[in-house]
Amino acid sequence: MTSLPSLLGGLDPTSDRAVFRQIADQLREAIDRGRFKEGEKLPSEAELVEHYGVSRMTVRNSFSVLQGEGLVHAEHGKGVFVRPRPPVRRLASDRFARRHREQGKSAFIVEADAAGSHPKVDSLEVKEEKATQDISVRLGSVRRVLARRRRYLLDGRPVEFATSYLPLDIARGTQIAEPNPGPGGIYARLEELGHHLDHFEEEIRARMPSPSEVKTLHLASGVPVIHLIRTAYDTEKRPVEVCDTVMAADAYVLSYQLPAT
Repeated sequence: MTSLPSLLGGLDPTSDRAVFRQIADQLREAIDRGRFKEGEKLPSEAELVEHYGVSRMTVRNSFSVLQGEGLVHAEHGKGVFVRPRPPVRRLASDRFARRHREQGKSAFIVEADAAGSHPKVDSLEVKEEKATQDISVRLGSVRRVLARRRRYLLDGRPVEFATSYLPLDIARGTQIAEPNPGPGGIYARLEELGHHLDHFEEEIRARMPSPSEVKTLHLASGVPVIHLIRTAYDTEKRPVEVCDTVMAADAYVLSYQLPAT
C-alpha cells in the first residue's frame, strides 16, 4: 500500500471542526479521488491512530460517519472497505421496449445481462386481495386486485422488491396469476390478452428505508432506498398495472433520455 502521508493529509489544529470529522473528510476525499478503489480496504484503525496521533474511538467515529453516508462498509474481523458503485444502469427509455418481451426477457433480466450479473427472483407471492385506496385510484377505482410480490437478486444480493397490482377482470384465471407468468413476464401476457401497452408513468422519490426494508434488502447503515411507483397504460388509455418498487440506492443508477423540444 502507498504510504499514508501520500494518501492522507494531516489534521488542522486551528480548525473548529471535530477531529473525527476532519479524518472522515480526508478519507472521503481520498475515495472520491480514487486513491482508495471500489472494494479496497481502508487503512486499519491502528494505522490511522498512528498516522493522526488520535485514539481508536476517534477513528471509529470517523468510520461511522462514512458508513452513515453509505461510502464504506465494515466486515467483522476483516476491516472497512469502500463500497462498490451501483452495478446496474436502469435505462428508462429502453427497459420496457417491446423487442425485449418478444425475445422472452423481462426488464430485470435485460438489466442483469447488461451488468454481467446473474438474476434471481425469490419470496414470490401471488394472491387476490382488496385494493388500497391509492392503488384503487391509480387503477380506475377497482375494488380487488391480483397482487404479485417478489424480491429480485443479482449474484445472490437482494437489490429490490416489488409488488404488481392488476385488475381482476384482466388477470384472474390467466397465466399472470401463476407463479411463473412465462417468457417476457406479465407485460408480455397482458399484450397477448389484447392489452397492448401504450405508455408508462413513474413517480420516484428517495428516502431512508423502514426496518423491514433494511431486513429484506440486507441494507447497510446509511444506505437509502429508491421508491418507484409505475402505472402501465394500454392503447385504450386504461391503467392495467401498478407496480410499487423499492430499490437499494447503492445498486442502481437511474438513466433517462429527455427530448430537447
